[in-house]
Amino acid sequence: MEEAQYIIRHHRHHPREHQCSSSVVKHIKAPVDIVWSAVRRFDQPQKYKPFVSGCIVPGDFKIGSVREVNVKSGLPATTSTEMLELLDDQEHILGIKIVGGDHRLKNYSSIITVHPEIIDGIPGALVIESFVVDVPEGNTQDETCYFVNAVINCNLKSLAVVSERMAIQGRFTIDRF
Repeated sequence: MEEAQYIIRHHRHHPREHQCSSSVVKHIKAPVDIVWSAVRRFDQPQKYKPFVSGCIVPGDFKIGSVREVNVKSGLPATTSTEMLELLDDQEHILGIKIVGGDHRLKNYSSIITVHPEIIDGIPGALVIESFVVDVPEGNTQDETCYFVNAVINCNLKSLAVVSERMAIQGRFTIDRF
């Protein structure tokens, strides 16, 4: 299946007039299982997201769980409260919604999917992350999408580095990283 078909199937957001939406695609030279082992860890986003310094998930880890994320300096935020909306280990789909925190990303929700592909003759992964978010007062849709896309691109680049390193070292779960 091609990127566009995955986007149509899994990444359909319906932005309202005061919102923006976009998707980012990353090809990673590591098997889907390795990449997914990092992505699915809603309770450990700091394992590959460079702007996250820590995360706490009180209670059980399940749909509806909420995580308290601490953000490193460099972004216009210090905390983010996020809810797990979707976790499908068979289809490799993770969905989150920001429900609080001290930042300007209001009504933010995202979906990340991981799909198998062959890259240079070896098993790899196609990762797609999409989002919808309110445009903050004083910003344009283009500025808002540019900012969020930049953060997602940074996260996916880091995910690629972590996953490819795990693949080279023969590790199959983020827990051993």
